[in-house]
Amino acid sequence: MREYVLVLLIAAATTFLMSGVCRRVALRFGATAKVRDRDVHTIPIPYFGGVAMLFGVAAAILVATNLPWLGRHVGVQHDAYAVLAGAAIICMVGTLDDLFELNAIAKFAGQVFAAGVVVALGVKMLWIPVGDTIYSLDNVASVAITVFFVVLCSNAVNFVDGLDGLATGVVGIGALAFFGYSYWLAYEQDLVLATTSSLVTVALAGACIGFLPHNFFPARMFMGDSGALLLGLLLASSTVSLTGQIDSEQMRGASGTDLVPAFLPLVLPLAVLALPFLDLVLAVVRRTYAGKWWFVADRQHIHHRLLERGHSQRRAVVLMYFWSALISGSVIALGLVRTWWAIGLVGLLAVAVVVATWWPTRKRELEV
Repeated sequence: MREYVLVLLIAAATTFLMSGVCRRVALRFGATAKVRDRDVHTIPIPYFGGVAMLFGVAAAILVATNLPWLGRHVGVQHDAYAVLAGAAIICMVGTLDDLFELNAIAKFAGQVFAAGVVVALGVKMLWIPVGDTIYSLDNVASVAITVFFVVLCSNAVNFVDGLDGLATGVVGIGALAFFGYSYWLAYEQDLVLATTSSLVTVALAGACIGFLPHNFFPARMFMGDSGALLLGLLLASSTVSLTGQIDSEQMRGASGTDLVPAFLPLVLPLAVLALPFLDLVLAVVRRTYAGKWWFVADRQHIHHRLLERGHSQRRAVVLMYFWSALISGSVIALGLVRTWWAIGLVGLLAVAVVVATWWPTRKRELEV
């Protein structure tokens, strides 16, 4: 655990320091978020926060692979560098979009290519639970499902990146939850505690922590597509790598029939990104119903609706943090504990968050 803590601190410190450098570079090259009708910021804000986070994750993984404990596991080293290669590519795609505003097809092709690199280097989903059975995937199904999952998560994070610090905090909370689960799973099942999943998620959490001081309201810089796509790929890859390094038969529990531990690695990222996924689905339905392409932006995302209800930017972001923590924490608690007191506690917390979300009943001037 001490090495994981060190990895988190390195990722956080590197990201924090590199954010200032990347901000100056973004200003020099004119990579700024222009003020549009659907935006809530009122002045151009520099991008390239994703580049800073990539530096943080890369530094953390480089150090981790040379530590006495994490560094001696060849599988962890190989998969970590495979994920890092895909991360660098998708961050480059996002950076080009921040600079030149790529069209949707070019950006999508870049996302698929980055996911394909991760798969080609050996990180892919090897099994999937369906009903009460765990199925091993053949090579074609494994490649297709992995690429689809990575691209889906990347776009989900991109959709929720609409307020200062929103995507950074939501993904950071989710990464910490996923790290806690993957570490606990390895410990509970008496498996090797050093996994790529734990390494990637703790590095991801550290990068989010390091970037948040620059990104929380009022933001001094944005992560841009370089950051949103990067975070989605890292979170998705942590799930994929877990299925490749943990034997599915060992995840059935002591009884040999409990499939909850097998389901949770696949369900948890969806729970972590529940709000972004919901936002993505609603946007596709809303825009399709209006006769528009799904990628045509509007001002009806969940965070926009919170602002319309009278929440300030800070309050809206914190509420989204609470929702993310509640959903991801509930999935873990109810999946592992499954007792009445756990259900009751989750219910009480859910009521509290719902009340806090719907409390404002009149519009007021938004923070700028």
